[in-house]
Amino acid sequence: MMTVMAAGRAVRRGLFGGVSAGRVGAVLGRNVGALRSGPAYWLVLLSGFFEPLLYLLSIGVGVGALVGAVPVGGRPVDYAVFVAPAMLAVSAMSGALAETTFNVFFKFKYARTYDAVLATPVRPVEIALGELTWALVRCLFYTLMFLVVMVVLGLTSAGGALAAFPATALVGLAFGAVGMAISTFLRGWQDFDLLTTGQFTLFLFSGTFSPVQDYPVVFEVIVTLTPLYHAVELVRGLAVGPAGWMLLVHAGYLVVMAVAGLWVASRRIGKLLLV
Repeated sequence: MMTVMAAGRAVRRGLFGGVSAGRVGAVLGRNVGALRSGPAYWLVLLSGFFEPLLYLLSIGVGVGALVGAVPVGGRPVDYAVFVAPAMLAVSAMSGALAETTFNVFFKFKYARTYDAVLATPVRPVEIALGELTWALVRCLFYTLMFLVVMVVLGLTSAGGALAAFPATALVGLAFGAVGMAISTFLRGWQDFDLLTTGQFTLFLFSGTFSPVQDYPVVFEVIVTLTPLYHAVELVRGLAVGPAGWMLLVHAGYLVVMAVAGLWVASRRIGKLLLV
C-alpha cells in the first residue's frame, strides 16, 4: 500500500509539478472569449444536448412502452428508467469528446493556436489542463440540463440526480483527457471517421440499451472492459441504484483513464510543438 501511495505521489509531482492555476485559467479564458464571439458556437453547444435526449424519448420512452420492465440490481424498473442514466453518461462522454477532439485538433493542426500559446510561459500540461477544464464545463452543461429532464419525467429522484451529477464530471474528465490524447495522434479529418465509429460502437454496446448479462459470455467480458460501460454503470448505480462497492471499481477505472489521458496529451503536445 505504501508503495502504491508513493508511486501516486511521484506521478502527481511529475505531471502537475509547477503547474500554475493562473496559466491554466488563461487557456480557459481564451475559450470563454471564443464563446462570446458569436452565436455559432452556442448553436453547436446546444445541438450536442439534443442527440441523447432524442434517443431517450424515442427508444427509452417509445420502445420502452413495448419492452416493459428490465432488471437492475435484482429489481425490475421501467425501461425508460434503465436507459435514462445511460443516456446521461453518453451526454457527458459526447460533450467532452466533442471539445477535446474536433476543437483541439483544429487548434493543434490548422489554427496553430498552441504554437502561439507555448511562446508564453504556459507549459504543455497547462494547455492540457485548460482545455480539459473547458471540456468539463461543456460536459456539465449537458448533464445538468439532462438531469433536469430526468427529474421532470420521473426517471430519477432529486437525490439520485444530485448523486449522479459529480459522477458525470468524472466521466467527462476521463473521456476528455483520452480524447485530447487521441487528437494529438490524428493525421487529418479523415481519421475522425474511425473515431466516430469507435464512439458509436461504445454507444450501442455498453449496457446502454440492454443489460450486458443478455450478451453472449465472451462479448459480455469484452464489454465490461470498455470505458463507457464503467461510466454507464457508475451513473446508473447512483441515479437509480443500487449503490455498492462495485461503484468504486467503476470510478477507479475512470480516474486511471483521466490521469493516463492527461499525461499522454501533455507529453504529446510538448513533443510535437517544443521542437
